[in-house]
Amino acid sequence: MSDTPTRDDDQTQQPDSPQPTAETPARASYTDQQKYQIFNKEFMPHIDSMYNFAFRLTMDEDDANDLVQDTYLKAFRFISSFEQGTNAKAWLFRILKNSFINDYRKKSKEPAKVDYQDVETTYNSEDAETEHTVDLRAETVSDLIGDEVATALNSLPVDFRTVIILCDIEGFTYEEMAKILDIPIGTVRSRLHRARNLLKEKLRDYASSMGYDEESDE
Repeated sequence: MSDTPTRDDDQTQQPDSPQPTAETPARASYTDQQKYQIFNKEFMPHIDSMYNFAFRLTMDEDDANDLVQDTYLKAFRFISSFEQGTNAKAWLFRILKNSFINDYRKKSKEPAKVDYQDVETTYNSEDAETEHTVDLRAETVSDLIGDEVATALNSLPVDFRTVIILCDIEGFTYEEMAKILDIPIGTVRSRLHRARNLLKEKLRDYASSMGYDEESDE
């Protein structure tokens, strides 16, 4: 991402940009100078996280680069929809996610959607969710970060892979994830619960060899 967007990019509409909501203004009045300042100050610091997310979704370096480039071009085109002071990273991740669904998945061999009807249950509180899932945050799996975890994570269905990346790697809250993914918070919790357990199953043998005790989810 070395090229700075041109001013003409701000004129082209794209169908998968974040849409204004009741909580945010439809468009902000930014000067051209302000647009470039926002782009460089608010958006560019997240480019590494954006690439990592894109690569985990596409599993291909070229596709990931294309997806990130497309995301930043769309972010600049719709920069007037971005409200300064809000979470720029979450705003960018939502654009990337929409671009992935609308563009990449159409030509991908991976199924466009996972059937969650038999696995997703709405949790009424964070306590209910955390009581039944393995904690995969950095302090718990610091010794497990490596090829085994990457391979296991990459083998998950893309929707399960996505929630683990957003929560356990990128640190988004449930509320932020719900906005990025356009799903209810309860679905975020239940999908993350299932994704963590799937990852736990794939890591069970390796975790055991590293001295981690097996804990029941029942």
